[in-house]
Amino acid sequence: MTRQLDEQIAGRFPVGKRLRVLDVGMGQGTQALRLARAGHQVTGVERDATMIAAARARLAGEPEGIRERVRLVQSDGRDTGVHFLPGSFDVVLCHGVLMYVDEPDPLLAGLARMLAPGGLLSLLVRNGDALALRPGLAGDWDTALAAFDASAYRNRLGLDVRADRLSDLTATLAGIGAPLHTWYGVRVCTDTAADGAEIPDDLGTLLAVEERAGKTDPYRGVAALLHLCGVRG
Repeated sequence: MTRQLDEQIAGRFPVGKRLRVLDVGMGQGTQALRLARAGHQVTGVERDATMIAAARARLAGEPEGIRERVRLVQSDGRDTGVHFLPGSFDVVLCHGVLMYVDEPDPLLAGLARMLAPGGLLSLLVRNGDALALRPGLAGDWDTALAAFDASAYRNRLGLDVRADRLSDLTATLAGIGAPLHTWYGVRVCTDTAADGAEIPDDLGTLLAVEERAGKTDPYRGVAALLHLCGVRG
């Protein structure tokens, strides 16, 4: 996903431009810190106290120049309008958040308002069109059969969450003024890997396979996750 995001940033903004980035639901700040290291001004929003504490701890270990480029805000992602003016950001990230939101449309509309004209909205969501694949490959036939008509699933944390379909999000993005520009699959071939599995020696080849599959039909359509990139009109 990082490679996909960098590809979209490089194709949309001039080389060397210092971007204003908003990372909503930033977790421990993996993408926020990476983009700050690349020279961008990053604001991270996270409501979970444990997660934002971890992000602050990681940020404290960075050089001063990087720390100065990062602002952390403990808040719900649906409250961006409380903290920021419309059009304040060139890039807005919302990765791994929508599955925990019952009604995602208001959140997405608020994120789109944060974008400057031509700005990039990057979403990472659970693929509702592929919910049967993981249990099917695991031989859990009852769960797989039920998943064909489902919009919710139980994740590896044991939480009941929801998934999104590409067609629905395409319509939503068009309606909020940030129509879909391109999309990728994420975890096409590796979704069944066990949690905590050791990183393989041929990681470079694995990533090359995932990168190719994530942008190639029909493989990307059955990915566990979808990475959607909308552009503010």
